[in-house]
Amino acid sequence: MAACFANQFGLPSWGYVLGILHDKGKERLAFQQYIRNVNQLSTDDRKHYDDHNHAFVGGIMAKNIMGKSVLHLLVNQIISHHTGLHDYLDVERVLEERQIPVEISMKSGSVDKSLLLKELAESPFSKYKVDMKHFHHLSRMLFSCLVDADRLDTERFMDVVSWSKRGCSSAMTELLPKLEDYLRELRQHTPDNDVNRIRKRVQEQCSMTSSGEKGFYSLTVPTGGGKTLSSLLWAMKHAVIHGMNRIVIAIPYTSIIVQTAGLLKEILGEENVLEHHSNFNPDDIKDEDVRDKAKLATENWDYPIIVTTNVQLFESMFSNMPSDCRKLHNIVNSVLVLDEVQTLPMDFLQPIVDALKAYKTMFGISVLFTTASLPVLSGLIKGANPKADFEGIERITEIIPKEFALHDKLRRVELNMDNTGKTYDEIATDVAIYKKVLCIVNTRKDAKELYDRLPNEGVKLHLSRMMCPSHISETIRMIKSLLKDESQPVVRVVATQLVEAGVDIDFPVVFRQEAGLDSVLQAAGRCNREGRHTVGTTYVFSLSAEKRVPFGAMAAANNARLNLQADSDWFAPSVMEKYFHQLYSRKNTFDDKDMKHYLYNPNELCFETASKEFRMIDDDCMNVIVNMGNSMELVEKLKKSGYTYPLMKQLAQFTVGIHRSDFDKLVSYGAIEEVLEGIYLLMDREQYDSATGLRLDNHWMEEILMI
Repeated sequence: MAACFANQFGLPSWGYVLGILHDKGKERLAFQQYIRNVNQLSTDDRKHYDDHNHAFVGGIMAKNIMGKSVLHLLVNQIISHHTGLHDYLDVERVLEERQIPVEISMKSGSVDKSLLLKELAESPFSKYKVDMKHFHHLSRMLFSCLVDADRLDTERFMDVVSWSKRGCSSAMTELLPKLEDYLRELRQHTPDNDVNRIRKRVQEQCSMTSSGEKGFYSLTVPTGGGKTLSSLLWAMKHAVIHGMNRIVIAIPYTSIIVQTAGLLKEILGEENVLEHHSNFNPDDIKDEDVRDKAKLATENWDYPIIVTTNVQLFESMFSNMPSDCRKLHNIVNSVLVLDEVQTLPMDFLQPIVDALKAYKTMFGISVLFTTASLPVLSGLIKGANPKADFEGIERITEIIPKEFALHDKLRRVELNMDNTGKTYDEIATDVAIYKKVLCIVNTRKDAKELYDRLPNEGVKLHLSRMMCPSHISETIRMIKSLLKDESQPVVRVVATQLVEAGVDIDFPVVFRQEAGLDSVLQAAGRCNREGRHTVGTTYVFSLSAEKRVPFGAMAAANNARLNLQADSDWFAPSVMEKYFHQLYSRKNTFDDKDMKHYLYNPNELCFETASKEFRMIDDDCMNVIVNMGNSMELVEKLKKSGYTYPLMKQLAQFTVGIHRSDFDKLVSYGAIEEVLEGIYLLMDREQYDSATGLRLDNHWMEEILMI
């Protein structure tokens, strides 16, 4: 099985040897005694056992047969298949401290050293073809083959029912006609207007260019140009033409994932589309067979279409853990669609770009970048000093020709930039002039301050991450419904950036607090989205009069925008390119955690350390369950039955992430209860506002003072 997986990237013999040597440790008498005892095949009734570790044996044998050069091609994989890939010094320590037990047969006739070396020399990884800094990805990919083969083989023996439900539901050649039929039907039932003609032209261009060779492509289409369906059409046709296995769509925000996955399930069938993100609970799938298949597929991504988060994808690529790496071999020979690519974190831009280059060269993937604001990812990417520079992708083929001038033809918004510092009251007054208006700000505090200052007329709504996912989803549904209801004249919304990309809402007027140009254009994408008005207006404002200015990465992005010419055509791709060059020139590093130090020297690989360092989301966050909906019923179940995966997925819908300092403040009020170890509850319903979410103030103290 491991040989079959590794054959996808030209190293079947290496996969085979991993599988063969992996099992050698199970000849240990201590392991045999343990396995008999736990299966009640022995009279020994001990509950605790002496060391029965079996993993080190095959690793030592691999080193003895092949030499130390295979430390991270065979040895580390075998000794780490339960614990996670080790740092090189820990691998060497295991080899020094452990001895092969005398009862182990040293026969290794199935290991052909010359065949392994020949296969490696002829593979895509040959040192003559690939930069050695990509070695760690090959090491992790072989680890993936072994781990998934081990887990699947065990399942095949111990859980035949689950094993029988494994495997892709449909081939890509079966799914493509479903998409084409859907697009044909859609065109027949949409009005013949300028926007729909542009969408049709974009789809035709995607269809025409899908036969290009494997590599890097970009689809740069302004908001409203039908990017989601067009990118899927390109990816599916490209996959069919090149005989590729699957499509992996990675998206930065769960709100967009839910929308995208819902549409794809409608077109291709729920049994062919796997959602894998924190807010999706497979138990919500009604069909039992589809539900079971989806749960199993989250372990190794053996599905035709995967819709996941950037965090899930890239942290898996840099992880050392078996559960994360298990899926990696199923990315081989696939199409990777990176949506809203401008959101890739610049602090990890170098390792991410290098990973994509490695996967393209060694593992035969194609990458499609989709966005309305394409960042600069090709050529020499220059930072604030020469040490920050790194080589980007050699060539990215843009699908949409410049002569299409989509930014002109889809222009439905006028940008009004005002850098004058304003107060909360001034902005609230400006926003209140309009009946239907969206105001996007940079922080939760700013959202709360402006929301409180808006007049209580008509409907005013708040959206921020102080609200739990269930509350956010409910509010977005309400906004969409209210905007369609012509009898509701006043709808004012104050939100953080969570609505900025992919949330399908359409206001005639949008306000956006100062930020980078990419964020400003994303906000403008919520304005006159469907072209119902001749032109919409997006106002960019500053809250510097309140000393509320962008900080950190957002400050650099805002300064890059401010450094562009004031009369720029903000929607033009050439201006976006200048903006990203400005932004990059302010960066001292594109590898904030120094992944090069841990991973780019093939003789000193530190997988465990790198895995801990590569975190795309700040870990200074404490998750708190809030009292909303049926969350208290779920908490009672948790107390009685303990931690279960389905239960925690349900509770995730009622969880808010807050900074450690805010968490400590709530603890000091006595507002936080620890339900189980590491699982915290905000029981007091009054501490969660039905409009704005979790409150950080002590509402009991406020009420006492009022009395």
